[in-house]
Amino acid sequence: MSIKPKTIIQASHLSKIYHTSDLETIALNDVSFEIKEGEFVAIMGPSGSGKSTLMHIIGALDKPTSGTYILDGENVENLTDDELSDIRNRKIGFIFQAFNLLPRTTTMKNVMLPMAYAGVPLEQRLITAEKFLRLVGLGDRLSHTSNQLSGGQQQRVAIARSLVMNPAILLADEPTGNIASAQADEIMAIFQKLNDDGHTIVMITHEPDIAEHAKRIIHIKDGRIVEDSTKHQQRKIVSSPLLKGDAAQPRGILNK
Repeated sequence: MSIKPKTIIQASHLSKIYHTSDLETIALNDVSFEIKEGEFVAIMGPSGSGKSTLMHIIGALDKPTSGTYILDGENVENLTDDELSDIRNRKIGFIFQAFNLLPRTTTMKNVMLPMAYAGVPLEQRLITAEKFLRLVGLGDRLSHTSNQLSGGQQQRVAIARSLVMNPAILLADEPTGNIASAQADEIMAIFQKLNDDGHTIVMITHEPDIAEHAKRIIHIKDGRIVEDSTKHQQRKIVSSPLLKGDAAQPRGILNK
């Protein structure tokens, strides 16, 4: 008997309305979907479609005006600010367009930061950070500072950092927006390999060629889902010389 994949994200009738003194803006309008463990989903839409608002809700950076959002079994809407901060560190691995690395700080220290916040012992932080930096092809850049790296290398550091807490999801916001096309292919190859190894990935993008790397695409327009399609044979596959050696382990490495 096959085991059904666990539901990681359950969004039910999400709406987000912004109010000013004389204007009401509906950013999300009755959005519902689920994402199962092990999926690679691209959320795609033009500027102003609501995809960034949805990303903030998925990432526990904001709360919906109405509706329910459950992340890995936890109802996010009722959490305090401190609890939201905790769930972000434990359950979400963020990868941003702007990398969000500390400047003039080594790759090791950047990658260890989430573990430091969580109180992981130093020896384990060092071992885990090096493991994931080697995974993304930066084993020879452990002591380099972020301002000594190319854009593609900085994004690989951000990916390594996103993995160290074994999150329920990797949430990537326009992850190739600030890098060259050749480096973008390397980043997407890493995402595909991570997904093949069991990681759940949600990627926000406005670029159709980047969305093609995912296994499922949710199209959003004017705050509503207009299409939700699963890809099979059409998935764009890329390979990268960076992905050699040990594969990334799915969630649980810190507990072993």
